[in-house]
Amino acid sequence: MTGQADRQNDTADDRESPRAPSTGSDAAGGPASGPAGGLASGPAGGLASGPAARRGALARWKATASRYALLPLRIFLGVTFVYAGLDKLTDTSFLADTGTGSIGETMRGVRDSSAVPALVDLALHSPSGFGYALALGELAVGIGTLLGLLARVAALGGALISLSLWLTVSWQVSPYYLGNDLAYLMAWLPLLLAGAPVLSLDRLLAARRRMR
Repeated sequence: MTGQADRQNDTADDRESPRAPSTGSDAAGGPASGPAGGLASGPAGGLASGPAARRGALARWKATASRYALLPLRIFLGVTFVYAGLDKLTDTSFLADTGTGSIGETMRGVRDSSAVPALVDLALHSPSGFGYALALGELAVGIGTLLGLLARVAALGGALISLSLWLTVSWQVSPYYLGNDLAYLMAWLPLLLAGAPVLSLDRLLAARRRMR
């Protein structure tokens, strides 16, 4: 009887004593909460976010490049036409009616080989006046293009100047791709179509009009 009572007391003590908390080395707790959780939140998350971030950065770069795509062309044409206008205005021999290197001599030399001799005849009525008009036109076109002020009007002016020079001065150049006036004419067309959407006075003035 005494042994049976002792076993009953031991059983009761076991039921009353608290169990020790499980540690990280238990089979159920450790691997499930530690390495498994790390694999789910660490490397897997990095692999998911890395390519997406790179694609987003690439898309932003492409959008920025497309927005500023015409800016190098605009700067080149603007600087070139400003330089051409100033070079003519400061060259007294070019603005003369006659003489070596004069606009008059140039027009007479290309009259018979031009595509539209009537244009040359018009310039020969006053070679000096035509020279000043050409130089001032190039200067105005270049300044407007650089500043982005009335950019489409400036591009139209540049295209017309290039067209007139191609049909007269450089028409006889063969093969055609050796003449630069046709290339300038083609270069003006994108600016004529698009204008100056960035870094321009046209954009600034349009933004002010929208704020009113």
